[in-house]
Amino acid sequence: MRKKLSLTLSGLLLLSLTSCFDSSKPNYQYFPNMYESVGYDTYGEAPFANGTAAQLPVEGSIPRGWQPYDYPNTNEGYELAKADLLSPLADSDQHLAKGKELYAIYCAVCHGSKGDGQGILMKREKFLGIPSYADRDITEGSVYHVLMYGKNAMGSHASLINATERWQITQHVLQLRAELTK
Repeated sequence: MRKKLSLTLSGLLLLSLTSCFDSSKPNYQYFPNMYESVGYDTYGEAPFANGTAAQLPVEGSIPRGWQPYDYPNTNEGYELAKADLLSPLADSDQHLAKGKELYAIYCAVCHGSKGDGQGILMKREKFLGIPSYADRDITEGSVYHVLMYGKNAMGSHASLINATERWQITQHVLQLRAELTK
């Protein structure tokens, strides 16, 4: 009888312990946010351990790979870039070939493959009045500035091509202009 009672009590004890166990939640959670992440709103404030929101970069710091461009997006900035800004790239066949390739992707649809303003969008009358490089007084700085900020109906290409690629396109544009003015 005593043996039956002790077996019954042991069985009830084991049954009560296993009935409380949840396999989806481990018994000990050292870092509970790793098991059950806290949901934050998109673009909302997310508090951290010190009670503040996301840390802001130090004032005046520059993101890795980004180089400041000191000419403002104004007519005065355009004129200043036109007069003072020079390419840091040496004229080379490699840069010219890459510039030609990039020009075909980003510029030729409007300006034409020869730089005469007769691109496919001009011929289809999607954009009218696209200038020929022969009609413009352009320099390295002015071409780069227009690629950086855009001018008139042309938008900025700064988000599409990096600084080196802008200079390579500039080399090609100046070569096209030289060929048009012969």
